[in-house]
This record gives sequence, C-alpha cells and structure tokens, in this order.
Amino acid sequence: MPAIELKNISNFICRNISLKIADGELMVLLGPTGAGKTTLLNIVSGLIEYEGSILFDGVSIDEIPINRRDVGYLLQDLALFPHLDVASNITYGLKMQKRCVHEIEARLDEMLDLMNIPDLERRYPKDLSGGEKQRVALARALAPSPQVLLLDEPMSNLDPLTKDKILDEFKSIQRKTGITTIYVTHDHDEALSLGDRVSVLNEGKIEQMEAPDELFYHPKTEFVARFLGAKNSLKANIIDMKQHEAVAQVNNEGLGQPIKIRVKKYPIFEKGKEINLCIHPEKITLKKEDEVPDANLNRIRGKIVNRTNNGNVSKATIDTGGMQLHAAIPKVLFDFKIHENVWVCFAPDAPHPLCGRRCRATETRRKCLNETHMTVSVTKEHENLP
Repeated sequence: MPAIELKNISNFICRNISLKIADGELMVLLGPTGAGKTTLLNIVSGLIEYEGSILFDGVSIDEIPINRRDVGYLLQDLALFPHLDVASNITYGLKMQKRCVHEIEARLDEMLDLMNIPDLERRYPKDLSGGEKQRVALARALAPSPQVLLLDEPMSNLDPLTKDKILDEFKSIQRKTGITTIYVTHDHDEALSLGDRVSVLNEGKIEQMEAPDELFYHPKTEFVARFLGAKNSLKANIIDMKQHEAVAQVNNEGLGQPIKIRVKKYPIFEKGKEINLCIHPEKITLKKEDEVPDANLNRIRGKIVNRTNNGNVSKATIDTGGMQLHAAIPKVLFDFKIHENVWVCFAPDAPHPLCGRRCRATETRRKCLNETHMTVSVTKEHENLP
C-alpha cells in the first residue's frame, strides 16, 4: 500500500495543505462542517480540480483520471444500489474491471467472511439494518483491492451502540488489510479512538496533526482545544520561573482579582511572557469549602452554578469570580450541590500552553518531550522518598 503525500494543495476551500500519510496508516481528518475535510477526500480521489500535487509512493498521480487512481471511496450515504442484492453490490466494481467469474466469486466469499456477513449475499439493501448496510458498503469499497481507502463520515447515521461495534470491527479490518486509509469525521471521540494520527482542519487549513493522545492532551491552538472539549482557557503572564515549574498569574477578563497558579515549565516560557493555557475538565477535581486541599495542587475558590449528567460523568460549571471553569467528575464521586462553594483543584501539569506551533518532529517538540520526561522522572523519584 502506498504512502501518500499532499503538497501545497489549494482550491476554493483548501488553503495550501501539505500532509504526509505513511504506508498502511489510518489518518483521520477531523473538523467542523465546512472545514475542507470532504473536499480533501474528493481531491485525492480525483473528483475535483486542485492546485498542488498528490504523490503515491513518491510518484505524482495528478494527471491520472479518477477511474485509474485505484482508490476506494465510501460515501456518507453509502450509495448502495437498491435494485442489486448484497452479492451484486459487493462485486459491482470487480465486474466493471472485467475480472473473471472465478476471481469474482472468490473475492465475494473473502469479503463476506471479512465483514462477517456470510448469510446476507441474497438480501437487498431495504432488508438490511444500518450496521449491515455499513459492512456491505465497506466490502464493496474493498473488493477491488484499492491502494487507498477514503471514508467520508461513514458512521454518522448509526446509533451509538452499533457505531461503537462497527468502529471496532473497521479498525481490525484496516489493520488486517494494511490499506492506507483517510477517514473523515466531525466527531472527536470517533477520531481519537480510531486514528493512528489525527489532523484537525479549520477553514481549509490544518491546525494541528498529532497522535490521538498527544492531540487531546496537548492542543496547540484555542480552536483545537475547544473542538476537543478543553473548555477551560486561561490567559496568564509568567511571573516567576523555577527549575521544573513556573508561576503564572491568570488575568482572564471579568476576573475579580488575578489568580496565581503553578504550572509545569515548558521551553517556550519566559518571565513576563503572556501565554494562553488550557485545562481539560477531566483534569480538575472539586473539594468541599471546609476541606483543606492537597498543598501540591493549585486551588481556586468558586461556586457551582450548573451541573449536567452525561453517562457516568457529572459536568459542573464553577464561577470563580468572573471566570467560569468546567469540571468533569465521575458521578459516584460528585457530592456537591448547585450554589455550593468549593475549591477547584488541579495539578501543575494539568494546564498546557496553547503555543500555536505545529511541533511535528522539530527541535521545539523534542525539547518539550524531553522536558516532560524529565519532569515525570523527577516526580517519580520524589514519590519514592521516605
């Protein structure tokens, strides 16, 4: 399967996008409606015109027409042929390629087994469930053995339980086939659970591209942070620097008085520098007003002004005197009431700077990673002291 390289891709939506996808990688394009995700898929498939260049294994495919690019494309609406049964839908592309009958039959059996739908070959799309239609559409896309697989929000019409099951199955199938894959979604949970790497698009540009955990816990821009659920954005100044920590003064608009917090020191920090910090709600804990918080944690006084439940998690909004913070607490641990005064607590390594840097294999990224590993090592040494 080929490695893919997009070089300076531009058109009416995409703005000078460059992207490398490794052989066999599952790359997820994540972003809101209108960000350019589907447009980028259409460019790779050859459906629409573009400026720039697309390379498969270093060879340009710019002049290759759509029917010869050897790309499988699974559309959002699946586009199964209603007048054809499952077997005929799956083998449609093979027949267009004029494969021999024995090869078509063998490939059909292989696809039915791969998708775990051996008993569906004579059914029609109207007689299939949503999950079954999904498997048939994926089988049809894979049957001609394309070099590259493109998927445009294929799970958007499934209920949550079916979606989770199909996602697990799809990830296993993608690993088994080793096909280079580009997967489009606007659902960040889907993207982070599925992708080897995730590229976040906004207004036709890639805001950030990382492995899922790195992207979730270390967003580089405010857009990425908010799109991934990190609602807590702190505007601060670095007022002191120590060996492994810095002291930041939070100055959000509307805040009654500045708040000082301790933050893990990052290479971009300088004394007096203005920075933006984000904190994921999951990184925040709440303590009762009369409870003495751990001295190693940052603590801010606040009042709970809202609470909602989402599955096993309680989400709370806390007013800290002009600035609102958001916490996500396991429901079994949430022992607080609306309008109750609390301590908002978080560790110094919870806030992360929104530096705006891409940090792909650059010297800055290596410095950040080295700093992180050094801090973790020092912390563990302290934990082992008597």
